[in-house]
Amino acid sequence: MDKGERRGPRQQLRDAFRPEPRPAPLSRRAVRSDVALAVLLTVVALIVAARYPDSGPVTYGPEPPARPAPPPPGPGIRDPEIYAAPWPLVVLSALPLAIRRWYPLAAFTVVLFAALAIGEDRTSWINVLTCVIGAYTAVMYSRYRMGAMVALLCAAVLAGIAFRGTAPVLPGWSSPAVVLLVAGVLAALVRFWRRQLTASRDRYAELQQTQGEAMRRAVDEERSRIAAELHDVVTHNVSVMVIQAGAARKVMDAAPERSKEALLAVEAGGRAAMAELRHVMGLLAAPDTGRNDTPADGLEPQPGLGQLDALIERVRAAGTPVGITVDLPPEPLSPGVDLAAYRVVQEALTNTIKHAPGADAAVTIGCADGHLEIEVIDTGAARDAPPADGNGRGLMGLRERLAVYGGELTAGPTLAGGFRIMALIPWRTA
Repeated sequence: MDKGERRGPRQQLRDAFRPEPRPAPLSRRAVRSDVALAVLLTVVALIVAARYPDSGPVTYGPEPPARPAPPPPGPGIRDPEIYAAPWPLVVLSALPLAIRRWYPLAAFTVVLFAALAIGEDRTSWINVLTCVIGAYTAVMYSRYRMGAMVALLCAAVLAGIAFRGTAPVLPGWSSPAVVLLVAGVLAALVRFWRRQLTASRDRYAELQQTQGEAMRRAVDEERSRIAAELHDVVTHNVSVMVIQAGAARKVMDAAPERSKEALLAVEAGGRAAMAELRHVMGLLAAPDTGRNDTPADGLEPQPGLGQLDALIERVRAAGTPVGITVDLPPEPLSPGVDLAAYRVVQEALTNTIKHAPGADAAVTIGCADGHLEIEVIDTGAARDAPPADGNGRGLMGLRERLAVYGGELTAGPTLAGGFRIMALIPWRTA
């Protein structure tokens, strides 16, 4: 533990001096602007050094001894210490700013040492300005952020020593060291603000992307749920209607009364289908009024095991004998579990009507170990049966529905030639 704590500050120090990722390539406009600025400052520095050699620092304290007057015009040699301008150093004090955003630390180092080499007697305000621009650029754009801060502090110390008795013309109230430090602090603040702004934009974009993905997932899940509901509603009722209509057609001439009963069953099934469809579509299109549904809304609760008798009667009317045994838990079921259980019985009996017409079916509902056990089994028929693996759309929808509540569904043929659907649904909410 202590060893890890001792390594912590070292690791943090190494991380602080570690270079940041490479920035995006500079645009042509940025490159042209940097080159133009460097050339302009170089020309101005040369003009100032040639025409205004005494426009540099202001000396504190007693006045220095006056320079000797230049010799009168005529033949003779000028004193090189008085009139010779350090042209290469003047050029190096400004021209490297052309690469200030490519190599910030290198450009700042060259500009600084060129200005220091010119000397306090020949340094002008333009040299101070180029050093300030170099310091700002080094802190602002260097990948080595801590290295740039250290270089700035060292530059301020060197400038304070080299110009300890002078101050630049602009501003006349501060020393070169203070000017460099102010430029560095300003660059650090701007850089920090830009990093925070970029991070905020990235977080906002990430949140937008996450929200969009969540909305797409919600839409997909809602579409799947609606498709399952419509499948359960339409398949069962239409299957019953088809069976009844076929029976009515066969006995229409021989037994008109039986055909009339079959047509009445078709009508009842159609009305039941329309009622459930109105309920499903009403839930989608109902406005958010902030009020609970009332009977006047035309919406009814979702079906549950309480409507199981009506379902069994419709199946029996379609010609499929159904036996039923129900043993529900003592506590009331939650609406979701109640609807899921109803849909299991509905889908199983619908499959019996479609794939095993004339077969007998048995529905058994019980509870054990906190689970609701639902079994629907039929005796089968000579005609087509459901696939043995139970991968139909209806069974897939049931599996997805039960998975929401932690339930399971198994389906497959029996040894006697029938088909069996078994569902286990946890009914305890706590």
